[in-house]
Amino acid sequence: MKVLSFNGSPQMGKGNTSMILNPYLEGMREAGAEIELFYTKKLKINECTGELSCWGKNPGKCHILDDMQFLYPKLCNTDILVFAIPVYVPLPGKIQILINRLIPLMNPILEMRDGRTRARFREEVKISKIVLVSSCGWWEKGNFGTVIRIVDELANDVSVEFAGTVLRPHAEFLREDNEKTRDVIKAANQAGYQLIRKGKMSPEILDIISSELVSLEMYMETNNQVHK
Repeated sequence: MKVLSFNGSPQMGKGNTSMILNPYLEGMREAGAEIELFYTKKLKINECTGELSCWGKNPGKCHILDDMQFLYPKLCNTDILVFAIPVYVPLPGKIQILINRLIPLMNPILEMRDGRTRARFREEVKISKIVLVSSCGWWEKGNFGTVIRIVDELANDVSVEFAGTVLRPHAEFLREDNEKTRDVIKAANQAGYQLIRKGKMSPEILDIISSELVSLEMYMETNNQVHK
């Protein structure tokens, strides 16, 4: 099974998102998956210009000559697509550009499902699942709502399974080495392993990944002292 992952953090491998993504992908690798990871910051991807020639005049072909040209074949040949997205307002611009540039992978034949206009990936696109791995600096899980909706909507638009969310609130505290943080890292590894071997991630494991590392009071005190 092939997994293609995009880390949208401008901090790349040094960011909080990588602290969750890396053990998650390692769990997938341990389960037998072939993993390929790209940092969007390193990619030369231009904004979609909106002509939609890839939809009508030249279906499936994007006229913009940038790094998407070598990514399209990889996207067609992967089974699971993993977006690793830190929460900004609502998400870093480069990962949004990447998502917008997926249009050439979509079949322009539309259908109506549950009152919404939808499409599907082209027959040559093997992607069957899309996963969101996300980190945020704020304390509560509710801060992920917009990013989850964006990725969930993408999965629905192309008619593939939204296989779940791996969420880490107040992620900066994951940098501390203690029993709680080690449990979170271990759970992220287990979640990746589960998705490959069982096809789904257990709610119990996902809850551990998102579990409270510090109290709200301690979080507020620590944050506000730093920024006074």
